[in-house]
Amino acid sequence: MLKPSLQLKLGQQLTMTPQLQQAIRLLQLPALELQAHIRELLETNVMLEPVDEGEGEDESEGEGEGEHSGAAEAGEAAPPTEPARETEAASDGREETVEVLDEDWGSQGAGSAESTWNGEDDDRQQDIADAAGQSLQEYLLWQIELAHLAPRELAIARAIVDAVNDDGYLIEPLQDIAETLKPDVQCTGEDVEAVLARVQALDPAGVCARSIGECIELQLRQLDQSTPGMATAVAIARHHLEQLAGRDLAALKRELHTSEEDLAEALALVRSCHPRPGATISTSAPQYVVPDVFVRRGDRGWIVEINAATLPRVRLNHGYANLLGRSASHASLRAQLQEARWLLKSLEIRHETLIKVARSIVERQVAFLEQGEEHMRPMILKDIAEAVGMHESTISRVTSGKYMHTPRGVFELRYFFSSQIEGADGSGTSSTAIRAKIRKLVKEEAPLAPLSDGRIAELLSAEGIPVARRTVAKYREALNIPSSGERKRSGSAPI
Repeated sequence: MLKPSLQLKLGQQLTMTPQLQQAIRLLQLPALELQAHIRELLETNVMLEPVDEGEGEDESEGEGEGEHSGAAEAGEAAPPTEPARETEAASDGREETVEVLDEDWGSQGAGSAESTWNGEDDDRQQDIADAAGQSLQEYLLWQIELAHLAPRELAIARAIVDAVNDDGYLIEPLQDIAETLKPDVQCTGEDVEAVLARVQALDPAGVCARSIGECIELQLRQLDQSTPGMATAVAIARHHLEQLAGRDLAALKRELHTSEEDLAEALALVRSCHPRPGATISTSAPQYVVPDVFVRRGDRGWIVEINAATLPRVRLNHGYANLLGRSASHASLRAQLQEARWLLKSLEIRHETLIKVARSIVERQVAFLEQGEEHMRPMILKDIAEAVGMHESTISRVTSGKYMHTPRGVFELRYFFSSQIEGADGSGTSSTAIRAKIRKLVKEEAPLAPLSDGRIAELLSAEGIPVARRTVAKYREALNIPSSGERKRSGSAPI
């Protein structure tokens, strides 16, 4: 018979403390989400306060009072300003430096242009926000109200607008629209079609079409009828869109009985039309990318600087903290004080980690910054993790949703990581560089003799990059480049 018993075992176990969980969570938050998170904490935790303009220099005054030495612990969130750190990076035989401007984020005051949780911030955002907010249906109804239609036609026009999808196409049969109006309005499909012609004349051009061909024709009809190639363009929209999609231009020329010049003008007109006119009326607010890191060229090399506008302007409320130090009660306030200290320490960890990772990336991608994608070095998470002495999962978190502003554009930090293909000399080539080389080869090819995937693979192998034909095909498709046969029929390659 089994009997209950007590057993004592010794062992080690890794425990995720609340402070560590908070540090990990803040590490992976993008700048805008971090600002929203800090806003919420400022509203719920009285031990935190925003740093107003001009207060950064006086922040250290009054510290050291209270039971816990006031903000001596809070000051840990803002390490002393270090001199600019430099690391050597070789590029094209030159010795260059990657300089990190590591400013004291915790002690700087936030000006009106940098404060992300100032009370005036909401009003400032409203000043620049797009207040249109109209859907396609609302936009069409506004135009219909100004068209001076008879009450019966107005009811039919409203029913037509209700049957339009977000792309601007009419998705309901005309007879079904007529049935939905009964018994209030007695009409037939022919009556609906007559009103449809009025609605199709509204903005945007091509709206309320029932097919892609009709959509293109409606847009062409709004052009001057004497435009060169107009008649041929209308014929293509009505009867030959499938051949155009197949890039069979020779057969298209024969069936239309037209010259090569007239066909080229007609194709230019067709391609200028918008296939989804409703998409031009956007109801969503624009999404802006806020770079976390700025990279610029300096006198001695490249300079890496954290975007000051994304730095958290928050500190410990010393007044409340000092008052709490004189009392032995108030457990809830003590919990908020501990939470505030953990937050400041987690923000410090996030700031330092982002600086280290950005600097290490720039050190390895100097050639890309100076010469472009074809010189991107292969790099994986393990490379950066070993360089900064962190785990790969930490590097993955800090590079997710963080952006770097460079002279070549704004890139997510993940963009700089890519696999490699071993070269004949033992060196590796980044997959990003290979895609750039493929794009360049296709762009420079002869239009009447486009390069096949096999030929591109041979040219890359001659440069010391041994890639298979199927690898070239995979990268070409990822770049949305048609095959050599399609490029030859169209006479050009859309790069």
